[in-house]
Amino acid sequence: MNGGDGTAGALPGRSPGGGGPHPLRDEPADPAADLIGYRGPTACAAAGITYRQLDYWARTGLVEPSVRPAYGSGTQRLYSFRDIVVLKIVKRFLDTGVALQSIRAAVQHLRSRGPRDLERMTLMSDGATVYECSSPDEVVSLLQGGQGIFGIAVGVVWRDVEAALSQLHGERVDTGETLIGHNPGDELARRRRDKAV
Repeated sequence: MNGGDGTAGALPGRSPGGGGPHPLRDEPADPAADLIGYRGPTACAAAGITYRQLDYWARTGLVEPSVRPAYGSGTQRLYSFRDIVVLKIVKRFLDTGVALQSIRAAVQHLRSRGPRDLERMTLMSDGATVYECSSPDEVVSLLQGGQGIFGIAVGVVWRDVEAALSQLHGERVDTGETLIGHNPGDELARRRRDKAV
């Protein structure tokens, strides 16, 4: 995948505005985040997809769970926070008719980028190719070149998923403990239980 005209670069690694490849950053991972996984129904609720889509995307390798894959019947897949962000982006691209081959390339690219890169990134597509933009100037340059007709601000998706997961259950990978998101309704229920005892 390449930009062709030098004003925009398709994924992976090139951006509009003539810059070369964006450097990949080795950023320290959040150890606590690595200990939390989300089961399929939770991933579906946070990403806005059906369980059938989730299962199909996992079986075809489009978006596989990075915390724990399914090892046969009876095992539960566990998705990371980042997996769920990618699921939500895939759904948005599919809903707008972006080619599956381009979506696969975008998924690989997203997985290779650090959290700070993702927060600033906008993915643009003309339906056939997905482009990475990391500044408003790059978005404008891409639009002026006629390549981008649809865009996803990855940082906005990231925050949407954070908000959704704060209301849902996660699971500690090391202990299997269920973690309940910070939901005001849950807090009220806990206070009622404490008073009843």
